[in-house]
Amino acid sequence: MDRRTDEYDTAAGGGASVQPTANTSEVNLEIEGMTCANCAGRVEKAIAGLDGVSDVTVNFALNSANVHFDDSKLDTSKIAEAVADSGYSVATQQLSFDVDGMTCANCALRVEKALSALPGVTEVSVNFALERADISALSGKVNDAIAIKAIEDAGYHATSRNKSGSEDGDADEAARNDKKQDKSLILLAVSALLTAPLVLQMVWMNLGVSYHLPAWVELVLATPVQFYIGARFYQGAYAALRHRSANMDVLVALGTSAAYFLSLYNMLTANAGQTHLYFEASAAIITLILAGKIMEERAKRGASAAIRELMALRPRRARKVVAGEGEQDVAIESLTVGDIVRVLPGERVPVDGKVHAGESELDESLITGETRPVARITGDTVVGGAVNGTGRLDIEVSAVGDDTTLSRIIRLVEKAQTGKAPVQKLVDRVSAVFVPIVVVIALLTLAAWLFTGFGAEASIVAAVSVLVIACPCALGLATPTALVAGTGSAARNGILIRNFEALEQAHNVDTVIFDKTGTLTEGTPTVRDICPVEGVDRNELLRLTAAVQAASEHPLARAVVSIAKDEGVSLPDIDNFKGKTGAGVMADVEKHKIAIGSEALLSDLDIAGPSKDLAKDIKKHEGEGRTVILVAIDGTFAGYLTLEDRIREGAKQAIADLKARGISSIMLSGDSQDVASHVARELGLERGEGRIRPQDKAREVEKLRKEGRHVAMVGDGINDAPALAAADVGIAMGGGTDVAMETAGITLMRSDPALVSAAIDISIATRRKIAQNLFWAFAYNVVGVPLAAFGVLSPAIAGAAMALSSVSVVGNSLTLRRWTVRK
Repeated sequence: MDRRTDEYDTAAGGGASVQPTANTSEVNLEIEGMTCANCAGRVEKAIAGLDGVSDVTVNFALNSANVHFDDSKLDTSKIAEAVADSGYSVATQQLSFDVDGMTCANCALRVEKALSALPGVTEVSVNFALERADISALSGKVNDAIAIKAIEDAGYHATSRNKSGSEDGDADEAARNDKKQDKSLILLAVSALLTAPLVLQMVWMNLGVSYHLPAWVELVLATPVQFYIGARFYQGAYAALRHRSANMDVLVALGTSAAYFLSLYNMLTANAGQTHLYFEASAAIITLILAGKIMEERAKRGASAAIRELMALRPRRARKVVAGEGEQDVAIESLTVGDIVRVLPGERVPVDGKVHAGESELDESLITGETRPVARITGDTVVGGAVNGTGRLDIEVSAVGDDTTLSRIIRLVEKAQTGKAPVQKLVDRVSAVFVPIVVVIALLTLAAWLFTGFGAEASIVAAVSVLVIACPCALGLATPTALVAGTGSAARNGILIRNFEALEQAHNVDTVIFDKTGTLTEGTPTVRDICPVEGVDRNELLRLTAAVQAASEHPLARAVVSIAKDEGVSLPDIDNFKGKTGAGVMADVEKHKIAIGSEALLSDLDIAGPSKDLAKDIKKHEGEGRTVILVAIDGTFAGYLTLEDRIREGAKQAIADLKARGISSIMLSGDSQDVASHVARELGLERGEGRIRPQDKAREVEKLRKEGRHVAMVGDGINDAPALAAADVGIAMGGGTDVAMETAGITLMRSDPALVSAAIDISIATRRKIAQNLFWAFAYNVVGVPLAAFGVLSPAIAGAAMALSSVSVVGNSLTLRRWTVRK
């Protein structure tokens, strides 16, 4: 058996071997996408070419790769990249954790480093603002326990977000946060009560009152603040230093300890007279920073409120209708596709589905951003999380759990919020060396003051001011809080931004390409005229045409089938149905060969087109914006149908808004040039191009990009997928379909062209907030540290400034919560 396996492995591409190194590690990878032994050979070659790989065996039968490598030269993420570069992928799993105890961006970097070191981890993102860690790891290599241990070994506490099906998960998290907040408020109240007399005596002295608290009273008041209230800073500092790192806690612990023990030393060594004590400085610093942290936490929760609002929309139970048994109250997890659930007036729709019976109006505002209730009747689709109006609805389940639109929206928003902007990499590098640099500056300040003869006491006070005014938190919060608030506000308004790359590119857009059908028009065309040639019966033309079109999902085809049903025409069966992208369809109906489409289709089939008189009529229809489809029966032109697709309400204003921003708008359509030109004139577009096939749209995008334009493509996310992918920014419009969400960088949850300019607006607003936050965070430290070093700021004032710096950055990000689509 072993021999046969070895023989098969060799045939499948096994056995590339290099001399093993001293630090060899082994990993088994699950490879996805291999279809033959040749694929296995390609993967094997790609891995074997990496510096540090000593042996690799790829088994096509098992879709696996066994790799021995030198872990001092290589890690699993590099191996996964090599597999991806060869055209395949390594199976991964996604894990998420809430991380408690991070106090600054440096802490987030330490958690990231600890998780990145785990065998099998390919990607890590730790978001300080959200207090969350997301990791991508090779399937089966990392579990909750392993990841949590790594985080706890780094000095923090973690809880898993990966327990599926837990009804109380969100409630438990909220309860934990509330409990943590309540404890912090109690500690702040105690700290403030103990600190107040120390600070008030400073006020009295400035007002000319000479009363001074006894030294022992100051010691009694300051000691619990320093070592009980401030214990969190000592614990954080110890954890950081134990892992050869430094964070904000190190600065606070050093600064306040210096002030406290200097005061204690002065108190114990003083003679009978008064001496300078700085107990009020150490206590005030801890109190003010604690107050700042509480405000910061509340502000951060405000920035991420959108995702919690979306999660709150998920009902936990449903009213299932069982034949012969009536209604049953069941958990959402027990529902399956095809079940019928009943939704009473005022209740939330528990699942995605279709209306089976009844009619009502649904409030979908928190999902699509549409403020007006939307009418829903039998056959209409409904989205889980919407609020039912006054009618009763029976809904046939089409999706549950993670497959629902709401769940996909939540995943998309979470993914966008946990991502990192390119500028964040610079911030991370600065944060990694920030605290050590500040400590060095504090030591230099101490030495400089001593050297210039100011004495030990004044020198220590200046150094303490430097330590407590420096704030790495503001730097760490600048980008993620703006990103969280911006993407959250966008989601509330029906705009889903997949990642920061889409946000980054959207503000550069100077050209928007629109698909016509379903984007600028309503996408529900209606048949206006049925025009047979002489000798062909109108009803027969409609019957044969509708029979063929019934096999197509195109909006024009559905319109033809709809009018046939309305007129009571029965549709015969068809054979040999064929479609030609961008041209038309063909089929056999009752021994007749039917061709339906454009002049190009008839020309390809060597079928003579309409007569000159009919051609004039057709051109007139197209000049008025109607779509014309030609019909040939048994190789002879038999007539044509005209269809009208109304321009969307607000489309003209949406184009005008883009023009006001200096953005050009172009329309690409599969309709004739006359139709495209008519719609372009009506809407005020720069130009409208007709007879454009889906693949031509992608070429047009590339052409404009080569001209130096920054292009956004707006389409329905299905036929326009190639163009959406080719554009700088793909914007999918039309209710958040699966393909739209996966293809486009931005998805518009309702079919409103005004959301295109709104998506660009929120991108610009978010980037502006990030730039403002980073400017103030850097400026604060660049200005504040020198002022403290020169003795301009006392330790207490420096502590207050440090606390307020983070709050101001988060507060600035929170202004994005007020953003809404301009009407």
